[in-house]
Amino acid sequence: MTELSRDLVVEALKGIRGPDLDGNIIDLGMVSDVFISDAKVYFSINVPAERAQELEPLRQAAERTVKALPGVKGAVVSLTAERKQGSAPPPPRPQAAAPAHGHGHAHAHNHGPAPSGPQRTKAGVPGIDAIIAVASGKGGVGKSTTAVNLALALKANGLRVGILDADVYGPSMPRLLGISGKPQQIENRIIVPMENYGIKVMSMGFLVDEGTAMIWRGPMVQSALMQMLREVAWGDLDVLVVDMPPGTGDAQLTMAQQVPLSGAVIVSTPQDLALIDARKGLNMFNKVEVPVLGIVENMSYFIAPDTGNRYDIFGHGGAKTEAETIGVPFLGEVPLTISIRETSDAGTPVVVSEPDGPQAKIYRDIATKVWEQVKARSGRVAPSIVFE
Repeated sequence: MTELSRDLVVEALKGIRGPDLDGNIIDLGMVSDVFISDAKVYFSINVPAERAQELEPLRQAAERTVKALPGVKGAVVSLTAERKQGSAPPPPRPQAAAPAHGHGHAHAHNHGPAPSGPQRTKAGVPGIDAIIAVASGKGGVGKSTTAVNLALALKANGLRVGILDADVYGPSMPRLLGISGKPQQIENRIIVPMENYGIKVMSMGFLVDEGTAMIWRGPMVQSALMQMLREVAWGDLDVLVVDMPPGTGDAQLTMAQQVPLSGAVIVSTPQDLALIDARKGLNMFNKVEVPVLGIVENMSYFIAPDTGNRYDIFGHGGAKTEAETIGVPFLGEVPLTISIRETSDAGTPVVVSEPDGPQAKIYRDIATKVWEQVKARSGRVAPSIVFE
């Protein structure tokens, strides 16, 4: 039997004619790097943004061709539109909802006058009222732990919640939420999200074994993120929390530019260095016209488990001062405690394992402030979409 390889996939794709029939999609340079993991094939086809809807059959043909190859268990094929620098943007199109796959309905997202720039053409995700992304300027500040406890706190506050793990290189949601196994696929390639503690979850960690080295170029990351966002049966959610990768790279820009955003939650620690990195995240969101919903100061102080005494190991109040300086809301201080770390590592985050404890209360207070920001920004004229 022929072994599944990148060359085999590329050769098969040479049988797919380009949209104007002047060559195949490989020779025309329309196909991104082909990535194969666990017998699943991932790639994207680059087309002009204004022709994306018209060229959906091309994407379907490529996907069918690859799925028919021996040894292929599945294929993730997306259309991407990388605009060359300096080229004119396509004319504005009416906002189109992504195809409704029997889960929820499209919402209009009215925020007053249409914003200028790329935001105007972003399509919402059917059934999801708001998308809140949690970001940090650097790694190691506890962003994923904050994201998962924020999601659980929003749920504890009475909302219908999902969480999308957008860190394709280092997905942590399977471990943080104690979920194992692989999600099911239903008709039209739609993936059923995993679920625990009453929240729906999607992560690349469910599709690729932990410890697998993910060596993806930008278009692959973009393709995977868009599939996890738009081809998952999220159902009707009040809010989808997105755990962003750390930093301000390709994946962050993809999410900020391709999804309608109403805001970002920035996670920082009190040290000056972390605050400088947090500022990079703030500046990135400002450039793509994404308002910042607020800053969370994580590892704000240490509570000694034996005495209960408080120590400001990393200094204190840096994030609060920074928030005041740049005029964004300060959402709260999360202490550095053994219980937050141990419960996270065990897949039983503190908001669900110690729901009446002081840490859970801190996260619920932060969740309340975040949701108030979302409602204020949307005016509740229509549901708001928040993103980072």
